[in-house]
Amino acid sequence: MSIRRNPERSRAVLVALDIGRASHAEDRAEEASRLVSSAGAQVVQVIRGRRDRPDAATFAGSGKVEEIKRAIDEHRGDLVVFDAQLTASQIRNLERALAEGNAAVQVYDRTDIILNIFAQRARTNEGKLQVELARLEHLSTRLVRGWTHLERQRGSLGKTGGPGEKQIELDRRMIGEQVKKLKERLKKVGKVRATQRAGRARSGLLRVAIVGYTNAGKSTLFNRITRAKTYVADKLFATLDTTTRRVYLGENAQITLSDTVGFIRDLPHSLVDAFKATLEESVQADLLLHVVDCANPRYHEQIEDVNEVLAEIGAGEVPQILVYNQIDRTALGPEVARDAYGKILNIKVSAFTGAGIDALREVLAEAARDAARPLQTAA
Repeated sequence: MSIRRNPERSRAVLVALDIGRASHAEDRAEEASRLVSSAGAQVVQVIRGRRDRPDAATFAGSGKVEEIKRAIDEHRGDLVVFDAQLTASQIRNLERALAEGNAAVQVYDRTDIILNIFAQRARTNEGKLQVELARLEHLSTRLVRGWTHLERQRGSLGKTGGPGEKQIELDRRMIGEQVKKLKERLKKVGKVRATQRAGRARSGLLRVAIVGYTNAGKSTLFNRITRAKTYVADKLFATLDTTTRRVYLGENAQITLSDTVGFIRDLPHSLVDAFKATLEESVQADLLLHVVDCANPRYHEQIEDVNEVLAEIGAGEVPQILVYNQIDRTALGPEVARDAYGKILNIKVSAFTGAGIDALREVLAEAARDAARPLQTAA
């Protein structure tokens, strides 16, 4: 399942242009390279540059298009990935221009590649339904007169209609029908998840959700705290499906802990909308563990990116504790930092080595006892 042909085993030319900004360009290009690699493609060349604004026709401009063509020819590339959001007409113009003198080359934008990664990673039925919904809603934005991405996959969408019906209208109708069916199926799955969530709420246990930028070490931390064995990999979006465990932290201290999908800058709105049922684990939580890769030079920006998505899904007001992870890759040591009033500012740990995890478990136990105290008083 993919937006178009799956990029796995493709030789990709990555185009990472700085549009109207000059900060952290190298880090952004590196993240884009990791995205492409996580989708299974090999990045054979990164083309950089700076523009004040995107070119209306090709985003990159005629000079960069020629540079991309030379890179494709030199490296026998068959895929071009732009670390940006492209319009349907820009993709159409780019594919036409790059086809001149080359074999067919497909053009992906940032949303395409993220959707492909999600399609590869989804394991549960709910996750697959969510990805398919996001895929179709993204496709609906790509319908333009005389050309659509459905030309490559109409066989999977169904037969064409009667004479006189414009193809673009037929495409829209087919997508609309499938979107409606998917939303109905997700609604049913969502009711089951809501019932499970209500059961956990009635238990009176503190509900904690782990959130953070993708690849910050959330699943490794989840495994350390719960002693579980959820899937961990050095890939972007290694975890898509939410996992929840009950954790015993000592006398009168139990919590439920949920591991959630990672966030990323410019996360497509179609994915946020499609995954809202899963992301509600964050909205309904009593406490968020916001995991940060403190070895990443852009970690301050990543914190802001995560908080933006949390606000978008309605979890912006949920109390959170910053967990600075991966201190083993820095000069920092394990620490629970508090202000003058005893409020926790952040916790420094290494989920990889286990440094600071006992202190984090004690902080969670403290929070669990505080949450249970009003119940005990009422009783």
